[in-house]
Amino acid sequence: MTFEQLVIFVATAERQHLTQAANALRLTPSAVSASIKALETFYAVKLFDRVGRGIQLTREGRVLLKEAKETLARVKETEAVLAELGKLNTGSLDVQASQTIANYWLPSRLLGFSASYPGIQLNMTIGNTATVAAAVINGDAELGFIEGALDEPLLSTATITSDKLVVVSKAGAVQPDDALTSLKWIMREQGSGTRSVLEQALKEQAIDPHALDIRFVLPSNEALLTAVLQGGCVTALSQMIVSPFLENGQLQVLDFDLPPRRFTLLRHKERHRTAVAREFEAYCHVHA
Repeated sequence: MTFEQLVIFVATAERQHLTQAANALRLTPSAVSASIKALETFYAVKLFDRVGRGIQLTREGRVLLKEAKETLARVKETEAVLAELGKLNTGSLDVQASQTIANYWLPSRLLGFSASYPGIQLNMTIGNTATVAAAVINGDAELGFIEGALDEPLLSTATITSDKLVVVSKAGAVQPDDALTSLKWIMREQGSGTRSVLEQALKEQAIDPHALDIRFVLPSNEALLTAVLQGGCVTALSQMIVSPFLENGQLQVLDFDLPPRRFTLLRHKERHRTAVAREFEAYCHVHA
């Protein structure tokens, strides 16, 4: 069994799809299939069942997945130690971030850090507040970045910078001072920092979030923006997202003041923090 075979197996098992695993690993589907077939043949065990057009792990496959992920985690820890010994000349860092940060704030920091440490591989995954926190807790990400606050005993939090949410509609679609409960809303999903901040602000002004007329729940800021630009509905988005559309007159801000929200960095209180993570955290504070 080789390290590469374990990587291919885990990627396939997590996605339950050969082509998606191949794309993620930058391999051909035939190479992925051949690697798994070699494992099954050599050890005389079936790891996947074909069900319809998809594949599913067998009982034996589920057992191997647990062991394989633990093995890959140990390899990653060994790489982290070597990276520290090499004074950041090599190594990797896995970060997860919620959407506004991942799309509008974090990329320039990743690029700047990469220019200073070209031997470090930076891997970013996008989620929402809940999934980012879970990734840091589970060890899938060493650092997490979320919008807003979080009360989780396992995680250490640090404010990086702040952001402002605004309630917007297509220009002229509604009156800026209309009552919020009379409007048609498009919202992010439960668990997103944007929705949490909005709902908390509503409660502080004695407005029940459940009284809003929510027509759609969409999974990304870009989807909210596109929908609102069609007219008829309102939503809450980061000012950094909507600023160009306010300047060109496509959107308008409604008369509802939302408090600033924090961009918060998360890390596990008990897990070892690598030198790469410490350096990137410091870089983000300096370049906030």
